[in-house]
Amino acid sequence: MKTIQMEIDGKKVQTREGATILEAARENGIHIPALCYNDKLKPFGACRLCMVEITKGKRTKLVASCSYPVEENLLVKTDTEKIMKIRRMIIELLWPSLSALAKEYGVKKSRFSPELTDCNLCGLCVRYCSEVKNLNAVYFKGRGIDRKVSIVPDLMNECVYCRECFDLCTGGWIVDQCDNLSA
Repeated sequence: MKTIQMEIDGKKVQTREGATILEAARENGIHIPALCYNDKLKPFGACRLCMVEITKGKRTKLVASCSYPVEENLLVKTDTEKIMKIRRMIIELLWPSLSALAKEYGVKKSRFSPELTDCNLCGLCVRYCSEVKNLNAVYFKGRGIDRKVSIVPDLMNECVYCRECFDLCTGGWIVDQCDNLSA
């Protein structure tokens, strides 16, 4: 397998061809926060918390590091002011389910009035049920601000007894739903 040379935050790193920027960073001990990423699942790029700034030649752009493939001589910055501003905004939007990250990024409160919910719409439970279990018992319902995670009524018992996605759920919504169903 071919080795790719690139730079992350001024540090020269090597990684395997086909890796994503997030994978390359983690392999080299560089922290990039990610909410919707899990190495058991296909990259999703939905939360945008893993956003980084890349430079190719004279062009600079923002990309989701969990889904952007590494390239030879790519320059990556993970902590520019622009990136930090984006991450703080995402944390505010997903308040209060990201309280640990809020502290790390200095976010003390949200300017928004989010609906209090334990679900931050990362999609990990939905994708796990689809990609790993091939069951599709958990799904996204609605669009935009009305989007939420739901369980197919006819498959609720499957969820209650499966519980494999519980460790992936950062907010606890799926755990609460299944606990309420089995009670």
